[in-house]
Amino acid sequence: MAGALAQTVSFAEPVDGATVSSPFKVKFAVSGMDVKPAGDMSDNTGHHHLLINASAIKAGESVPFDETHLHFGKGQTEAEVKLPPGSYTLTMQFANGAHQSYGPGLSKSIKVTVK
Repeated sequence: MAGALAQTVSFAEPVDGATVSSPFKVKFAVSGMDVKPAGDMSDNTGHHHLLINASAIKAGESVPFDETHLHFGKGQTEAEVKLPPGSYTLTMQFANGAHQSYGPGLSKSIKVTVK
């Protein structure tokens, strides 16, 4: 695939190591893929998930539906997150329309402190 963009995800906000007040805004960025709502199984598309104190999910595995795996299946690229005070690892995981992970290559983790 000559000329194809590298497929990556990143946090536009907050920055790694940030101290934030709850609720805080999380902005997702993705390159080389298109954000589409859950259910859309087009090639090179998917939607964001935010994992609270959880690691990247192996490629092909489904992202769980629970309080530590937040789904943005409407195709949202930002969210307001409420967490109690403490230190957290936030992991963004991009997954396809069936919530199947694209793996660690399309995940990114940052650490934040909620004051």
